[in-house]
Amino acid sequence: MNRYAMLQNLRSHEGIWEILVIGGGATGLGIAVDAATRGFKTLLLEQNDFAKGTSSRSTKLVHGGVRYLQQGGISLVIEALKERGLMIQNAPHLVSKQGFVIPNYNCWDGAFYNLGLKIYDFMSGNLGIGSSKRISVKEMINYIPTIDQKELKGGIVYFDGQFDDARMAISLAKTAAQFNGVLINYMKVEEIKKNREGISEGVIASDLETKKKYQIQSKVIINATGVFADSVIKMDNPDASEMIQPSQGTHIVLDASFLPGKYAIMVPNTKDGRILFAVPWHNKVIVGTTDTVIEKALLEPHFQLYEVEFILETASKYLTKKPTKKDILSVFSGLRPLVKPEGKIKSTKEISRHHNVMISSSGLITVIGGKWTTYRKMAEDTVNNAILLGKLKASPCITDNLPIFGYDKNLNLTEDPLAIYGTEKQKLLDLEAENPIYGDIISESLPLRISQIIWAVRHEMARTIEDMLARRVRGLFLDVNESLRIAPKVAQIMADELHKSPDWIKNQLKEFRATARQYQLVDNESHNWK
Repeated sequence: MNRYAMLQNLRSHEGIWEILVIGGGATGLGIAVDAATRGFKTLLLEQNDFAKGTSSRSTKLVHGGVRYLQQGGISLVIEALKERGLMIQNAPHLVSKQGFVIPNYNCWDGAFYNLGLKIYDFMSGNLGIGSSKRISVKEMINYIPTIDQKELKGGIVYFDGQFDDARMAISLAKTAAQFNGVLINYMKVEEIKKNREGISEGVIASDLETKKKYQIQSKVIINATGVFADSVIKMDNPDASEMIQPSQGTHIVLDASFLPGKYAIMVPNTKDGRILFAVPWHNKVIVGTTDTVIEKALLEPHFQLYEVEFILETASKYLTKKPTKKDILSVFSGLRPLVKPEGKIKSTKEISRHHNVMISSSGLITVIGGKWTTYRKMAEDTVNNAILLGKLKASPCITDNLPIFGYDKNLNLTEDPLAIYGTEKQKLLDLEAENPIYGDIISESLPLRISQIIWAVRHEMARTIEDMLARRVRGLFLDVNESLRIAPKVAQIMADELHKSPDWIKNQLKEFRATARQYQLVDNESHNWK
Protein backbone atom coordinates (compact mmCIF):
# COMPACT_ATOMS: atom_id res chain seq x y z
CA MET A 1 0.00 0.00 0.00
CA ASN A 2 1.81 3.03 -1.35
CA ARG A 3 0.52 6.61 -1.54
CA TYR A 4 2.13 7.36 -4.90
CA ALA A 5 0.52 4.25 -6.38
CA MET A 6 -2.85 5.19 -4.88
CA LEU A 7 -2.63 8.68 -6.40
CA GLN A 8 -1.80 7.13 -9.76
CA ASN A 9 -4.86 4.89 -9.44
CA LEU A 10 -6.99 7.97 -8.75
CA ARG A 11 -5.58 9.88 -11.73
CA SER A 12 -5.89 6.96 -14.14
CA HIS A 13 -9.40 5.94 -13.08
CA GLU A 14 -11.86 6.08 -15.94
CA GLY A 15 -15.54 6.74 -15.42
CA ILE A 16 -17.46 7.38 -12.25
CA TRP A 17 -16.65 5.88 -8.87
CA GLU A 18 -19.50 3.88 -7.40
CA ILE A 19 -18.80 4.60 -3.74
CA LEU A 20 -16.75 7.51 -2.39
CA VAL A 21 -16.05 7.45 1.35
CA ILE A 22 -15.05 10.60 3.24
CA GLY A 23 -13.16 9.68 6.40
CA GLY A 24 -10.42 7.14 7.13
CA GLY A 25 -11.24 6.03 10.65
CA ALA A 26 -12.82 2.77 11.77
CA THR A 27 -16.17 3.53 10.15
CA GLY A 28 -14.84 4.75 6.82
CA LEU A 29 -12.27 1.99 6.49
CA GLY A 30 -14.88 -0.62 7.37
CA ILE A 31 -17.15 0.79 4.65
CA ALA A 32 -14.28 0.73 2.14
CA VAL A 33 -13.62 -2.93 2.94
CA ASP A 34 -17.31 -3.83 2.62
CA ALA A 35 -17.79 -1.92 -0.63
CA ALA A 36 -14.57 -3.15 -2.26
CA THR A 37 -15.24 -6.79 -1.36
CA ARG A 38 -18.67 -6.51 -2.99
CA GLY A 39 -16.91 -5.48 -6.20
CA PHE A 40 -17.77 -1.76 -6.21
CA LYS A 41 -15.37 0.87 -7.52
CA THR A 42 -14.43 2.33 -4.16
CA LEU A 43 -12.48 5.46 -3.24
CA LEU A 44 -11.71 6.63 0.31
CA LEU A 45 -10.32 10.09 1.12
CA GLU A 46 -8.92 11.07 4.53
CA GLN A 47 -7.88 14.64 5.31
CA ASN A 48 -5.19 13.56 7.78
CA ASP A 49 -3.73 10.14 8.50
CA PHE A 50 -5.77 6.96 8.78
CA ALA A 51 -7.19 6.67 12.33
CA LYS A 52 -5.74 10.05 13.31
CA GLY A 53 -8.82 10.87 15.39
CA THR A 54 -11.06 8.77 17.61
CA SER A 55 -10.11 5.47 15.99
CA SER A 56 -6.60 5.44 17.46
CA ARG A 57 -7.66 6.69 20.90
CA SER A 58 -9.91 3.94 22.24
CA THR A 59 -9.51 1.93 25.44
CA LYS A 60 -8.22 -0.84 23.11
CA LEU A 61 -11.16 -3.11 23.96
CA VAL A 62 -13.30 -5.20 21.67
CA HIS A 63 -16.33 -5.75 23.85
CA GLY A 64 -20.05 -6.15 24.10
CA GLY A 65 -20.36 -3.42 26.71
CA VAL A 66 -21.10 -4.57 30.23
CA ARG A 67 -22.28 -1.04 31.08
CA TYR A 68 -24.79 -1.07 28.22
CA LEU A 69 -26.24 -4.26 29.72
CA GLN A 70 -26.65 -2.42 33.03
CA GLN A 71 -28.48 0.35 31.18
CA GLY A 72 -30.83 -2.03 29.41
CA GLY A 73 -29.23 -1.76 25.95
CA ILE A 74 -29.87 -5.43 25.19
CA SER A 75 -29.93 -5.17 21.39
CA LEU A 76 -26.65 -3.22 21.29
CA VAL A 77 -24.95 -5.74 23.56
CA ILE A 78 -26.13 -8.71 21.48
CA GLU A 79 -24.92 -7.01 18.29
CA ALA A 80 -21.58 -6.02 19.82
CA LEU A 81 -20.93 -9.48 21.27
CA LYS A 82 -21.51 -11.04 17.85
CA GLU A 83 -19.13 -8.53 16.25
CA ARG A 84 -16.56 -9.12 19.01
CA GLY A 85 -16.54 -12.79 18.08
CA LEU A 86 -16.17 -12.00 14.38
CA MET A 87 -13.25 -9.61 15.01
CA ILE A 88 -11.38 -12.26 16.99
CA GLN A 89 -12.20 -14.82 14.30
CA ASN A 90 -11.19 -12.65 11.34
CA ALA A 91 -8.15 -10.82 12.77
CA PRO A 92 -6.37 -13.10 15.27
CA HIS A 93 -3.08 -11.24 14.62
CA LEU A 94 -4.65 -8.06 15.99
CA VAL A 95 -7.48 -9.10 18.34
CA SER A 96 -7.15 -11.44 21.30
CA LYS A 97 -9.09 -12.67 24.29
CA GLN A 98 -8.52 -10.60 27.43
CA GLY A 99 -9.37 -11.73 30.95
CA PHE A 100 -10.92 -9.16 33.31
CA VAL A 101 -11.33 -9.29 37.05
CA ILE A 102 -14.00 -7.39 39.00
CA PRO A 103 -12.91 -7.06 42.63
CA ASN A 104 -15.72 -7.42 45.17
CA TYR A 105 -15.60 -5.58 48.48
CA ASN A 106 -19.02 -6.69 49.64
CA CYS A 107 -20.85 -9.97 49.13
CA TRP A 108 -23.92 -8.49 47.45
CA ASP A 109 -21.80 -7.01 44.61
CA GLY A 110 -20.34 -10.43 43.90
CA ALA A 111 -23.74 -12.06 43.49
CA PHE A 112 -25.12 -9.18 41.43
CA TYR A 113 -22.26 -8.97 38.95
CA ASN A 114 -21.94 -12.73 38.67
CA LEU A 115 -25.56 -12.97 37.53
CA GLY A 116 -25.13 -10.10 35.08
CA LEU A 117 -22.03 -11.59 33.53
CA LYS A 118 -23.65 -15.00 33.17
CA ILE A 119 -26.31 -13.26 31.09
CA TYR A 120 -23.49 -11.52 29.18
CA ASP A 121 -21.89 -14.91 28.45
CA PHE A 122 -25.23 -16.36 27.34
CA MET A 123 -25.85 -13.50 24.93
CA SER A 124 -22.54 -14.28 23.18
CA GLY A 125 -24.05 -17.47 21.80
CA ASN A 126 -21.71 -19.65 19.76
CA LEU A 127 -19.23 -16.75 19.46
CA GLY A 128 -18.49 -16.75 23.19
CA ILE A 129 -14.84 -16.58 24.23
CA GLY A 130 -14.92 -17.84 27.80
CA SER A 131 -17.19 -18.30 30.82
CA SER A 132 -17.30 -15.95 33.77
CA LYS A 133 -16.90 -17.29 37.29
CA ARG A 134 -16.70 -16.16 40.91
CA ILE A 135 -13.30 -16.45 42.56
CA SER A 136 -12.08 -16.44 46.16
CA VAL A 137 -9.90 -13.82 47.83
CA LYS A 138 -6.88 -16.08 47.39
CA GLU A 139 -7.61 -16.53 43.69
CA MET A 140 -8.22 -12.81 43.31
CA ILE A 141 -4.76 -12.02 44.72
CA ASN A 142 -3.24 -14.63 42.43
CA TYR A 143 -4.88 -12.99 39.40
CA ILE A 144 -4.04 -9.41 40.49
CA PRO A 145 -1.08 -9.41 42.93
CA THR A 146 -1.26 -5.62 43.33
CA ILE A 147 -4.97 -5.53 44.27
CA ASP A 148 -5.87 -3.73 47.50
CA GLN A 149 -6.73 -6.56 49.90
CA LYS A 150 -8.42 -4.50 52.63
CA GLU A 151 -12.01 -5.82 53.05
CA LEU A 152 -11.63 -7.77 49.78
CA LYS A 153 -14.35 -10.45 49.53
CA GLY A 154 -13.28 -12.10 46.27
CA GLY A 155 -14.02 -11.27 42.68
CA ILE A 156 -15.40 -12.28 39.31
CA VAL A 157 -13.47 -13.25 36.21
CA TYR A 158 -14.93 -12.67 32.75
CA PHE A 159 -13.58 -12.35 29.20
CA ASP A 160 -13.74 -9.73 26.48
CA GLY A 161 -11.47 -8.77 23.59
CA GLN A 162 -8.46 -6.51 23.22
CA PHE A 163 -6.76 -5.08 20.12
CA ASP A 164 -4.46 -2.44 18.69
CA ASP A 165 -6.90 0.05 17.18
CA ALA A 166 -4.57 1.99 14.86
CA ARG A 167 -2.95 -1.21 13.58
CA MET A 168 -6.42 -2.59 12.92
CA ALA A 169 -7.15 0.53 10.86
CA ILE A 170 -4.04 0.02 8.72
CA SER A 171 -4.96 -3.64 8.20
CA LEU A 172 -8.47 -2.65 7.11
CA ALA A 173 -6.99 -0.19 4.62
CA LYS A 174 -4.79 -2.96 3.24
CA THR A 175 -7.77 -5.30 3.06
CA ALA A 176 -9.72 -2.79 0.98
CA ALA A 177 -6.68 -2.23 -1.25
CA GLN A 178 -6.45 -6.00 -1.78
CA PHE A 179 -9.87 -5.79 -3.42
CA ASN A 180 -8.93 -2.84 -5.64
CA GLY A 181 -10.11 -0.12 -3.27
CA VAL A 182 -8.23 3.18 -3.55
CA LEU A 183 -7.45 4.88 -0.25
CA ILE A 184 -5.55 8.16 0.10
CA ASN A 185 -4.53 9.96 3.26
CA TYR A 186 -3.84 13.70 3.44
CA MET A 187 -6.53 14.31 0.83
CA LYS A 188 -9.11 16.84 2.05
CA VAL A 189 -12.62 17.05 0.65
CA GLU A 190 -13.38 20.76 0.23
CA GLU A 191 -16.69 20.77 -1.60
CA ILE A 192 -19.58 18.49 -2.50
CA LYS A 193 -20.64 18.97 -6.12
CA LYS A 194 -24.32 18.70 -7.12
CA ASN A 195 -26.19 18.44 -10.40
CA ARG A 196 -28.98 20.75 -11.55
CA GLU A 197 -31.52 18.79 -9.52
CA GLY A 198 -29.49 19.31 -6.33
CA ILE A 199 -28.32 15.70 -6.13
CA SER A 200 -24.74 15.13 -4.97
CA GLU A 201 -22.60 13.73 -7.74
CA GLY A 202 -19.02 14.21 -6.61
CA VAL A 203 -16.48 16.21 -4.64
CA ILE A 204 -13.57 18.58 -5.04
CA ALA A 205 -10.62 17.34 -3.02
CA SER A 206 -7.19 18.79 -2.39
CA ASP A 207 -3.95 16.85 -1.93
CA LEU A 208 -2.50 18.52 1.16
CA GLU A 209 1.03 17.50 0.18
CA THR A 210 1.10 18.76 -3.40
CA LYS A 211 -1.82 21.26 -3.20
CA LYS A 212 -3.21 19.69 -6.40
CA LYS A 213 -7.01 19.70 -6.62
CA TYR A 214 -9.09 16.81 -7.95
CA GLN A 215 -12.65 16.83 -9.26
CA ILE A 216 -14.08 13.41 -8.52
CA GLN A 217 -17.43 11.97 -9.59
CA SER A 218 -19.22 9.24 -7.67
CA LYS A 219 -22.65 7.63 -7.72
CA VAL A 220 -22.75 7.59 -3.91
CA ILE A 221 -20.96 9.77 -1.36
CA ILE A 222 -20.67 8.55 2.22
CA ASN A 223 -19.83 10.81 5.14
CA ALA A 224 -17.95 8.66 7.66
CA THR A 225 -16.04 11.40 9.46
CA GLY A 226 -17.08 10.54 13.02
CA VAL A 227 -17.01 13.52 15.37
CA PHE A 228 -16.51 15.79 12.35
CA ALA A 229 -19.61 14.54 10.53
CA ASP A 230 -21.43 17.84 11.08
CA SER A 231 -18.84 19.74 9.03
CA VAL A 232 -19.50 17.51 6.00
CA ILE A 233 -23.27 17.66 6.60
CA LYS A 234 -23.08 21.48 6.53
CA MET A 235 -20.91 21.28 3.40
CA ASP A 236 -23.90 19.51 1.86
CA ASN A 237 -26.53 21.75 3.51
CA PRO A 238 -25.42 24.86 5.43
CA ASP A 239 -28.80 25.01 7.20
CA ALA A 240 -28.66 21.45 8.55
CA SER A 241 -28.98 20.87 12.28
CA GLU A 242 -25.97 19.55 14.17
CA MET A 243 -26.15 15.81 14.76
CA ILE A 244 -23.06 15.06 16.86
CA GLN A 245 -22.59 15.35 20.62
CA PRO A 246 -18.87 14.73 21.25
CA SER A 247 -17.96 12.95 24.46
CA GLN A 248 -14.35 12.84 25.60
CA GLY A 249 -12.70 9.77 27.03
CA THR A 250 -9.29 10.25 28.65
CA HIS A 251 -6.74 7.56 29.53
CA ILE A 252 -3.44 7.47 31.37
CA VAL A 253 -0.61 5.03 30.66
CA LEU A 254 1.49 3.52 33.45
CA ASP A 255 4.39 1.13 33.78
CA ALA A 256 3.47 -2.57 33.85
CA SER A 257 4.57 -2.84 37.50
CA PHE A 258 1.26 -1.30 38.55
CA LEU A 259 -0.63 -4.26 37.11
CA PRO A 260 1.70 -7.22 36.59
CA GLY A 261 0.38 -10.31 34.90
CA LYS A 262 -2.06 -10.77 32.05
CA TYR A 263 -5.40 -9.91 33.69
CA ALA A 264 -7.16 -6.54 33.55
CA ILE A 265 -9.27 -4.87 36.23
CA MET A 266 -12.79 -3.62 35.64
CA VAL A 267 -14.36 -1.29 38.19
CA PRO A 268 -18.08 -1.41 37.36
CA ASN A 269 -19.25 1.57 39.35
CA THR A 270 -17.11 4.56 40.21
CA LYS A 271 -18.25 7.50 42.33
CA ASP A 272 -19.86 9.21 39.33
CA GLY A 273 -21.37 6.03 37.90
CA ARG A 274 -18.79 5.35 35.22
CA ILE A 275 -16.79 2.19 34.53
CA LEU A 276 -13.02 2.25 34.90
CA PHE A 277 -10.61 -0.19 33.26
CA ALA A 278 -6.96 -0.95 33.95
CA VAL A 279 -5.73 -3.03 31.03
CA PRO A 280 -2.31 -4.52 30.17
CA TRP A 281 -1.34 -3.35 26.68
CA HIS A 282 2.00 -3.49 24.86
CA ASN A 283 3.83 -4.10 28.17
CA LYS A 284 2.24 -1.03 29.72
CA VAL A 285 -1.05 -0.42 31.55
CA ILE A 286 -3.87 1.74 30.17
CA VAL A 287 -6.23 3.16 32.81
CA GLY A 288 -9.47 4.91 31.85
CA THR A 289 -11.80 6.18 30.77
CA THR A 290 -13.86 9.29 31.38
CA ASP A 291 -17.07 10.53 29.79
CA THR A 292 -16.90 14.31 29.50
CA VAL A 293 -19.19 16.53 27.41
CA ILE A 294 -17.22 18.48 24.80
CA GLU A 295 -18.69 21.41 22.91
CA LYS A 296 -16.39 21.35 19.90
CA ALA A 297 -14.64 18.42 18.25
CA LEU A 298 -10.87 18.80 17.92
CA LEU A 299 -8.49 16.73 15.83
CA GLU A 300 -6.12 16.67 18.81
CA PRO A 301 -8.38 16.65 21.91
CA HIS A 302 -7.14 18.23 25.14
CA PHE A 303 -7.50 16.23 28.32
CA GLN A 304 -8.69 18.01 31.43
CA LEU A 305 -6.60 17.83 34.58
CA TYR A 306 -9.64 16.80 36.63
CA GLU A 307 -10.10 13.79 34.34
CA VAL A 308 -6.57 12.62 35.14
CA GLU A 309 -7.12 13.21 38.84
CA PHE A 310 -10.35 11.19 38.73
CA ILE A 311 -8.54 8.27 37.07
CA LEU A 312 -5.66 8.38 39.56
CA GLU A 313 -7.99 8.65 42.55
CA THR A 314 -10.14 5.73 41.41
CA ALA A 315 -7.19 3.50 40.50
CA SER A 316 -5.56 4.18 43.87
CA LYS A 317 -8.58 2.69 45.64
CA TYR A 318 -7.92 -0.69 44.07
CA LEU A 319 -4.13 -0.94 43.76
CA THR A 320 -1.53 -1.39 46.49
CA LYS A 321 0.95 0.55 44.37
CA LYS A 322 -0.74 3.95 44.17
CA PRO A 323 -0.12 5.75 40.86
CA THR A 324 0.71 9.45 40.98
CA LYS A 325 1.09 12.14 38.31
CA LYS A 326 4.83 11.50 38.08
CA ASP A 327 4.18 7.86 37.16
CA ILE A 328 2.20 8.75 34.05
CA LEU A 329 4.05 7.88 30.85
CA SER A 330 1.43 9.33 28.52
CA VAL A 331 -2.08 10.79 28.57
CA PHE A 332 -4.40 10.55 25.60
CA SER A 333 -7.98 11.55 24.90
CA GLY A 334 -10.45 10.46 22.26
CA LEU A 335 -13.85 11.81 21.26
CA ARG A 336 -16.92 9.59 20.95
CA PRO A 337 -19.13 10.59 18.00
CA LEU A 338 -22.43 10.21 19.86
CA VAL A 339 -25.75 10.97 18.20
CA LYS A 340 -27.14 14.17 19.72
CA PRO A 341 -30.31 13.20 21.64
CA GLU A 342 -33.59 15.07 21.74
CA GLY A 343 -34.21 16.94 24.98
CA LYS A 344 -31.88 17.34 27.94
CA ILE A 345 -29.66 14.63 29.41
CA LYS A 346 -27.78 14.47 32.68
CA SER A 347 -24.60 13.07 31.13
CA THR A 348 -23.28 11.57 27.89
CA LYS A 349 -23.27 8.08 29.37
CA GLU A 350 -27.06 8.17 28.89
CA ILE A 351 -26.69 8.59 25.12
CA SER A 352 -27.13 5.44 23.06
CA ARG A 353 -24.05 3.92 21.38
CA HIS A 354 -26.16 2.62 18.49
CA HIS A 355 -25.19 3.87 15.05
CA ASN A 356 -27.49 5.78 12.69
CA VAL A 357 -27.43 5.83 8.90
CA MET A 358 -29.06 8.94 7.41
CA ILE A 359 -29.62 10.15 3.85
CA SER A 360 -29.95 13.85 3.05
CA SER A 361 -32.19 15.34 0.37
CA SER A 362 -29.14 15.56 -1.92
CA GLY A 363 -28.35 11.87 -1.41
CA LEU A 364 -25.39 12.29 0.94
CA ILE A 365 -25.23 9.25 3.23
CA THR A 366 -24.02 9.96 6.76
CA VAL A 367 -23.26 7.30 9.35
CA ILE A 368 -22.80 8.45 12.94
CA GLY A 369 -22.55 6.89 16.38
CA GLY A 370 -21.42 3.33 16.94
CA LYS A 371 -18.12 2.03 18.32
CA TRP A 372 -15.01 0.18 17.13
CA THR A 373 -16.44 -3.24 17.99
CA THR A 374 -19.41 -2.76 15.66
CA TYR A 375 -17.50 -1.19 12.77
CA ARG A 376 -18.23 -4.14 10.45
CA LYS A 377 -21.98 -4.05 11.04
CA MET A 378 -22.02 -0.27 10.62
CA ALA A 379 -20.30 -0.72 7.27
CA GLU A 380 -22.72 -3.43 6.15
CA ASP A 381 -25.76 -1.29 6.97
CA THR A 382 -24.24 1.74 5.22
CA VAL A 383 -23.32 -0.09 2.02
CA ASN A 384 -26.76 -1.73 1.89
CA ASN A 385 -28.24 1.78 1.86
CA ALA A 386 -25.68 2.91 -0.74
CA ILE A 387 -26.72 0.08 -3.08
CA LEU A 388 -30.36 1.18 -2.95
CA LEU A 389 -29.59 4.88 -3.25
CA GLY A 390 -27.09 4.57 -6.09
CA LYS A 391 -28.99 1.82 -7.89
CA LEU A 392 -25.85 -0.29 -7.73
CA LYS A 393 -25.76 -3.94 -8.63
CA ALA A 394 -27.06 -5.98 -5.71
CA SER A 395 -24.24 -7.84 -4.05
CA PRO A 396 -24.22 -9.62 -0.67
CA CYS A 397 -21.98 -8.60 2.21
CA ILE A 398 -19.14 -11.10 2.79
CA THR A 399 -17.23 -9.43 5.62
CA ASP A 400 -18.61 -11.60 8.43
CA ASN A 401 -16.21 -14.34 7.35
CA LEU A 402 -13.53 -12.25 5.65
CA PRO A 403 -9.96 -12.62 6.96
CA ILE A 404 -8.48 -9.20 7.64
CA PHE A 405 -5.21 -8.49 5.84
CA GLY A 406 -2.29 -10.21 7.57
CA TYR A 407 -4.48 -12.96 9.02
CA ASP A 408 -2.29 -15.34 11.02
CA LYS A 409 -3.56 -17.27 14.01
CA ASN A 410 -0.17 -18.74 14.90
CA LEU A 411 1.44 -15.58 16.31
CA ASN A 412 1.72 -14.69 20.01
CA LEU A 413 0.32 -11.18 20.51
CA THR A 414 1.49 -10.88 24.12
CA GLU A 415 5.11 -11.92 23.57
CA ASP A 416 5.90 -11.04 19.97
CA PRO A 417 6.02 -7.29 19.17
CA LEU A 418 5.96 -8.07 15.44
CA ALA A 419 2.80 -10.20 15.67
CA ILE A 420 0.66 -7.18 14.70
CA TYR A 421 2.08 -7.46 11.17
CA GLY A 422 0.56 -10.90 10.76
CA THR A 423 1.76 -12.61 7.60
CA GLU A 424 3.89 -9.55 6.78
CA LYS A 425 6.12 -10.22 9.79
CA GLN A 426 8.27 -12.46 7.62
CA LYS A 427 8.65 -9.66 5.04
CA LEU A 428 10.05 -7.40 7.76
CA LEU A 429 12.52 -10.12 8.71
CA ASP A 430 13.44 -10.55 5.03
CA LEU A 431 14.07 -6.81 4.86
CA GLU A 432 16.44 -7.10 7.82
CA ALA A 433 18.23 -10.02 6.17
CA GLU A 434 18.84 -7.93 3.05
CA ASN A 435 20.27 -5.06 5.11
CA PRO A 436 21.30 -6.08 8.64
CA ILE A 437 21.27 -2.46 9.87
CA TYR A 438 17.47 -2.52 9.46
CA GLY A 439 17.32 -4.97 12.37
CA ASP A 440 18.82 -2.42 14.77
CA ILE A 441 16.57 -1.57 17.69
CA ILE A 442 16.30 2.19 18.31
CA SER A 443 14.04 1.81 21.33
CA GLU A 444 13.99 -1.17 23.67
CA SER A 445 11.08 0.06 25.75
CA LEU A 446 8.59 0.69 22.94
CA PRO A 447 10.07 -1.47 21.16
CA LEU A 448 11.00 -0.18 17.70
CA ARG A 449 13.30 -1.49 14.94
CA ILE A 450 14.57 0.42 11.91
CA SER A 451 12.84 -2.11 9.65
CA GLN A 452 9.45 -1.02 11.00
CA ILE A 453 10.10 2.58 9.99
CA ILE A 454 11.24 1.56 6.51
CA TRP A 455 8.22 -0.71 6.13
CA ALA A 456 5.75 1.94 7.33
CA VAL A 457 7.01 4.44 4.75
CA ARG A 458 7.16 1.99 1.86
CA HIS A 459 4.04 -0.06 2.50
CA GLU A 460 1.80 1.68 5.08
CA MET A 461 1.60 5.27 3.78
CA ALA A 462 3.32 6.82 6.81
CA ARG A 463 4.07 10.43 5.82
CA THR A 464 5.08 12.13 9.08
CA ILE A 465 6.90 11.39 12.31
CA GLU A 466 3.54 11.43 14.06
CA ASP A 467 2.10 8.88 11.62
CA MET A 468 5.00 6.62 12.52
CA LEU A 469 5.26 7.09 16.29
CA ALA A 470 1.57 7.51 17.07
CA ARG A 471 -0.13 4.99 14.77
CA ARG A 472 2.25 2.66 12.83
CA VAL A 473 3.85 1.93 16.18
CA ARG A 474 2.23 3.25 19.35
CA GLY A 475 5.13 5.11 20.98
CA LEU A 476 3.34 8.42 21.55
CA PHE A 477 0.54 6.61 23.36
CA LEU A 478 2.86 4.38 25.39
CA ASP A 479 5.70 6.69 26.44
CA VAL A 480 5.76 10.26 25.21
CA ASN A 481 9.26 11.08 26.51
CA GLU A 482 10.80 8.01 24.89
CA SER A 483 9.08 8.95 21.63
CA LEU A 484 10.55 12.45 21.82
CA ARG A 485 14.00 10.98 22.47
CA ILE A 486 14.01 8.83 19.34
CA ALA A 487 12.12 11.28 17.11
CA PRO A 488 15.28 12.76 15.47
CA LYS A 489 16.47 9.27 14.48
CA VAL A 490 13.01 8.38 13.14
CA ALA A 491 12.88 11.65 11.20
CA GLN A 492 16.23 11.02 9.53
CA ILE A 493 15.26 7.50 8.45
CA MET A 494 11.93 8.71 7.07
CA ALA A 495 13.57 11.63 5.28
CA ASP A 496 16.00 9.26 3.55
CA GLU A 497 13.12 7.05 2.41
CA LEU A 498 10.88 9.93 1.31
CA HIS A 499 13.78 11.90 -0.23
CA LYS A 500 13.10 14.90 2.00
CA SER A 501 15.38 17.81 2.83
CA PRO A 502 16.93 18.81 6.19
CA ASP A 503 14.25 21.53 6.37
CA TRP A 504 11.59 18.82 6.26
CA ILE A 505 13.27 17.11 9.23
CA LYS A 506 13.40 20.39 11.13
CA ASN A 507 9.73 21.18 10.50
CA GLN A 508 8.64 17.62 11.29
CA LEU A 509 10.44 17.66 14.63
CA LYS A 510 8.88 21.00 15.50
CA GLU A 511 5.39 19.73 14.66
CA PHE A 512 5.91 16.45 16.49
CA ARG A 513 7.11 18.17 19.65
CA ALA A 514 4.03 20.40 19.58
CA THR A 515 1.78 17.35 19.22
CA ALA A 516 3.64 15.45 21.94
CA ARG A 517 2.86 18.23 24.42
CA GLN A 518 -0.77 17.12 24.22
CA TYR A 519 0.25 13.74 25.66
CA GLN A 520 2.26 15.14 28.57
CA LEU A 521 0.71 15.93 31.89
CA VAL A 522 -0.06 19.57 32.60
CA ASP A 523 1.24 20.45 36.06
CA ASN A 524 -1.08 23.39 36.62
CA GLU A 525 -3.27 25.90 34.86
CA SER A 526 -0.26 27.95 33.75
CA HIS A 527 0.58 25.02 31.44
CA ASN A 528 4.02 24.26 32.77
CA TRP A 529 4.82 20.91 31.28
CA LYS A 530 6.27 18.14 33.41
